Amino acid sequence: MYYISKRIEISGAHQLTLNYESKCRQLHGHNWIVTIHCCARELNENGMVCDFTIIKEKIHGYLDHGNFNELLPFNPTAENIAKWICDQIKECYKVEVQESEGNIAIYVADDKQF
Repeated sequence: MYYISKRIEISGAHQLTLNYESKCRQLHGHNWIVTIHCCARELNENGMVCDFTIIKEKIHGYLDHGNFNELLPFNPTAENIAKWICDQIKECYKVEVQESEGNIAIYVADDKQF
């Protein structure tokens, strides 16, 4: 099995829909640190699990400096964002989303076949 990871920083804003009072219900921003983990049993025709540039274009290119509430069709919690990122890249099996120092959400796809 081959493994790669891509770490990117995304500047973006969100406001959460919550059933309790929280300052996170207000629009606010983070410099998100996202680590995308991918794997493959065999390398593709270019000798890669997948191209790092394609990962960056799909995720950073779409989300960076955006309002996640406008870009994503769900409540943009770190957990939901991690799953969405994983779903965007077929070779991805794990995503870590750090929205601020010490606050990290991790999504691991247990249903993907590689």
